[in-house]
Parts: sequence; structure tokens; C-alpha cells
Amino acid sequence: MASYSSRLGPNESWGKGSAEIGPPAPPGESRARRLDRTKDRLVTAPIEGINTVHDVLLYAARTHGSRNAYGYRDVVDIVEEQKEVTKVVGGEEVKETKTWKYFQLSDYKYITFLELNTIVSEVSRGLVKLGVQKDDVFNIYAQTSPSWQFISYGCASISAVVATAYDTLGESGLQHSLNEPECVGIFTNAELLPVVAKVIQEVPSLRTVIYDGQPPESVLSKITSARDDLAVHSLDALRELGREQPTEILESRTPSSDDVACIMYTSGTTGPPKGVVIKHYNLIASVGAVNTLVGHVLKPDDSYLAFLPLAHILEYVVELCFVFVGMCSGFGRVKTLTDQSVRNCQGDIKAFRPTIMVGVPAVWELIRKGIVAQVNNSGGFRKSMFNGAMTIKKANVPGLKSVADSVVFAKIKQATGGRLRLALSGGAALSRETQEFLSLALVTVVQGYGMTETCGMCSILPPDILQYGCVGLPSASIEVKFRDVPEAGYLSTNNLPQGEILLRGPSVTSGYYKRDDLNNDETIFTQDGWLRTGDVGQWNKDGTLTIIDRIKNLVKLQGGEYIALERLESTYKSCNFVSNICVHAIPDATQPIAIIVPHEAHLRAALSEEQAHASLVELCADPKIKALVLKDCNAAGKKSGFKGIEMLQAVVLTADEWTPESGLVTAAQKIQRKKIAQKFDREIKEAFGTRK
Repeated sequence: MASYSSRLGPNESWGKGSAEIGPPAPPGESRARRLDRTKDRLVTAPIEGINTVHDVLLYAARTHGSRNAYGYRDVVDIVEEQKEVTKVVGGEEVKETKTWKYFQLSDYKYITFLELNTIVSEVSRGLVKLGVQKDDVFNIYAQTSPSWQFISYGCASISAVVATAYDTLGESGLQHSLNEPECVGIFTNAELLPVVAKVIQEVPSLRTVIYDGQPPESVLSKITSARDDLAVHSLDALRELGREQPTEILESRTPSSDDVACIMYTSGTTGPPKGVVIKHYNLIASVGAVNTLVGHVLKPDDSYLAFLPLAHILEYVVELCFVFVGMCSGFGRVKTLTDQSVRNCQGDIKAFRPTIMVGVPAVWELIRKGIVAQVNNSGGFRKSMFNGAMTIKKANVPGLKSVADSVVFAKIKQATGGRLRLALSGGAALSRETQEFLSLALVTVVQGYGMTETCGMCSILPPDILQYGCVGLPSASIEVKFRDVPEAGYLSTNNLPQGEILLRGPSVTSGYYKRDDLNNDETIFTQDGWLRTGDVGQWNKDGTLTIIDRIKNLVKLQGGEYIALERLESTYKSCNFVSNICVHAIPDATQPIAIIVPHEAHLRAALSEEQAHASLVELCADPKIKALVLKDCNAAGKKSGFKGIEMLQAVVLTADEWTPESGLVTAAQKIQRKKIAQKFDREIKEAFGTRK
């Protein structure tokens, strides 16, 4: 069957946004909808002739050959600094000295699309020489970097399957992602090799280990001595091995569109990660969908800063799309993005100067609060100028808008390199306040909605119809319908249709790897081929989609009414005093509470000089500080029109940051509700109990 693509032409509009299709809706459901422009036929490819991930790379080499494809930085030095921190041990404060490590990095270095294609060919031939067969599964357990992509594209070109593993996984998680798909090989970084060494004996299928970087000889020895049948090579050695092989050995290994490209393990908020089976045609349809919705604003001259985990579908698909476009991706690290997190060099953002960034809400909240802190510390006059400029931009005053940008916001924009023109937020709900703030002060921020099971493709908001609080138009490669959630009042017959979102189309997975229990579960996959997302959506009058919440995060309170935890969190998280938050409720409560990691700089700026000298641990235990944070959160809730039952009854403050290593957030920065509730069980009971 021929592939189908679509692209917005000059002077064309999005029409009705989305359009109903197909037969009348059965009781309890809505009719299906598609993007209005593609209502007669779903998009399956960006252009004719591209059917696999390998085709994307070949097209990029032919079309964008000598343009820069990837930028990267070498670690020049590691600078160690000692700082005194306060911890609570056994209920008492203990001061200890910790050593903090900072990277000193080189300037960005680049490879072209032709060089990328050459490197991938070397990797492919090396893997074939090592005995990697068609449909063998090769695990990538590594940080986001060009090397990650060298292996990924290398596997794609020889019909091998990539299984992803977050670089924050511990031994048990890594072992699961290696054993379930019976991986024959693994690629990792030198600093992660010790974890690999600990699980090798428990992974009988593993016969090849590839690494980059410079690991200690003791770690290499531990791996090489673990089993006689284990081959261990550096990435450079693999490429050298590949260069010695003729290119003809690749001719019989070209993938087809129906081959599995990737088994992407979800970060999982409950239970072991599930492996989502993603075929080449799923990914290519998603590239086509992105090309349809935002292809008219993406240019080869753009530059993209890549720092999110490639083991997450958002980053994986975005980078694939940008290789198709011919855009240069500069690789960075979360820990080296800003000047504050490096030494003797600029942070990745300033050094690379991107025009496009993609991030999860936690990133955008961090940037907004950084801007606010900078403004608050600049003095009364500059603060008044900033607030006035924001008012002018918000009111869209002709003439004065450009003055506000050049006089007031220019310095803020320099912090991101001065060229940023478009940002996409995905992975979770971004508050309207933060989206609007950043769009006025820094860069146009649009939202998207996706999940691993749909290759990240559910909806995107084209920047030419910028608005706040919605996740955009339906993807051109899927169709959408709603299923009523009557107990919460979400009905397809409401004035604005609402309900659980169901999806179908070429971007949607065929199922989970080795999980027939899930694949045959009609609460996940319906008999007629729809994926039940568990997300609650709303169709807006202009045909765009808004996410209301997740069904599992709807909690019925004492009065019988439901509250939507994620929606509340997205608003409360925009408060300046909040760094991270988990809203928690129990059925016999009248209102929810929140467990909050405070934003230390903003909190201290609001305190008296005497209070500000207390440790963060002391501040978190202070009833006056809790009352201050609670008041600020509820003011934001009131401004957003929250009902009384959605306002916070109390807050629990904690000085400990939530990280994937602590188990309180996933690698994609989604909060782990159950684990947070368990960790703060005593404090939660006290918070509810004080109001009884």
C-alpha cells in the first residue's frame, strides 16, 4: 500500500481543526474524529519512499549531506567542590561535607549527515561481524548522546531491534529490560559499566557488550572474566571492526516497514516496566504526522538542543523528525545545561544557542522560576520594568511589543543563547500560567500530547494557532474518540464533549512485548482496535483537544465529588514557592493536601533576614512557612477558578529533592504517587488529622 503524506500549503488554514468521521456513535461514546485536513485518509509517511528508520537516515544523507547533523562536547576536566549540607538523621539535624562534581567541557564539535551515515554503516557492519542477526534484540543503556544514535541507527539498518533502558535504572530494572527480550548485546557508557558488570551473570542471552568512554580496567576485567562467550568492545573498536567488512554484507539486512524497530520500556509508575513494541511503520507515520502539523515551521537552518532521555518516546521521535528535516541537534546533559552547573566554560544552552527546545513541564517550570528569581534580585526599578513589559506583551500593544522585547526581555533571552524561537512541552500537563509567562518573556511555548504506545503522537498545537491550556490538534496519523466516564460526569454529550480518550491509527502500537495478559485486556485494547489511554479529554469549539486528567488520578472526596489530581498539580506547581508537588487525597477527606519540595531561592527571598538564615530542613518544619506556602498555592488555585474542594487543606514540606535515584519520580520526571504516599505516610496522616 502506498504511503500517504500531507503538508500545510501557502495560505492554507487548519479548517475546522478536527472533524467527525465514520458511523454514528454507539451509546456512551462519541463519534471518531481526525485532523480536518486529513479526515479522508490518515498520514503514513512524511514523503513517498520513506518507509523505515533506515530510510530516514539515507534520505538525510542524500538531501542534507554536508550540513551539520550532530553537535557534541568532550569532557575536558571534572572540577570538585566541597559544600556543607544539613540532613536529618534519626530526627536530628546532622551537618556533613559533600563533594560536588562539575564538568568543564570543550566547545561544540560537529559531524555532518554524510559522516553520520558513514559512522552508522561502520557500526552496522561491526554488529553483523559480531553475529547480530535479523530480529535480535540489542539493549541501549546509556545517556542521550550521538553514540546512542549510532547504535540505534546501526541496529535499524540491519533489521535488529533496539530495547531501551533508562540510564537511571538500577540493577533489577536493567536485568528485567535485558532478560525479558533476551538481549544478545548491550551498549552503555563507561560510568554505567559497573551496573552492567553486576547483572551479567544473570543474563544468559547476553554475548556482546559495547561501551564508550574510558572505564577503569578493573571493571572491564570483571566483565570479560564473567563468561568465556562474552565479547567486549569499545565503540571505536566496533567501528574499526566494521570498516574492515565489505558494505555488501548489509544488502540482505535492509528492514521492511513491518519489522520491529524498538521495544521501548515505559518508565512505569507501577510494577515492572512494560515493553511497547514499535514497528518501523509506527515511527514513520509519526514523522509524517509531525511534518503535517509543524513541518511548515521547522527549517534545516534551525538547531535543536537534545538533552531529554532518548529512552523516552518524546526525545526519540523528536530527534528522528529532525534528522528528516535536516536540522542540527546539539547534545547536552541535564546537569550541564546552564552556566551554574559547569565550571570554566559556558553551559550547553549558551554554548550551542538552539532555536528549538523540547522539554517536560519540570524543565519549563525550572526556567520560569529562574527568570522570576533573576527579576526579583534585580532591584525595584528593573522589576517594575519587567512587569510593565509583561503587561504590554499580554495586551498585544502594537509597536511597544518590540520595544519590550529589545529593551527588557533581551537579557533573559541571552540566557538561552539568544536565538530560541520555538519550544514544545510534552510528557505531562504544563500550567497555563507557566506557558503564558514563557511565551511572553522568552519564547513561544506550545504543548503536545502523546504516549509511548502511540509513538508520542496524539496531538500537537501548531504555533500559528497559539493558545493556552490545550494540547493542540489531533495527530495526522491517528483518529480519536471519547468514551463516557459517567461517575465523574465526563460525557460525550456535554456542551464541550468530554470522556476517556481512545486512539487508533498507524502510529499506535500493536501491543506489549510478551504480555498477552495486557494485549488481550479490553480495558487497554478494545476488540475493534482502539487503545484506551486512561486520559480524560475535552474537545474545544475550535477542534483542539484539552487534557483534563487521568482516570486513575480522579479521587472522590467525602462529599461525593471528584477532583483531578494532575490538573491541580499543574496549577499549584506554577507557584514560585513550589519546586515539585504531589497532590494527595483520601475518600473521607473534604479537601486534598499536597506534599511539596519547596523552591529554596524563592522561599528564602520572601522571608525575613532572621528566618532566611535557617536551614531548609528547619524551614520545612516551621508551621509559619507551611502556612505561607499553603496561602500562595491556594491563591493560585483561586485565580484558576478552583472549587472549594480543589483548594489545599494543608501542605507537607520536604527538603529532599525527588529524583529517579530516590524512586520518587520516574526517569521522565513523572511523580511516583504510591511511593511518595508511602514515604510521607506519617506526615500525610498528621496533615489530614490536624483538620479533623
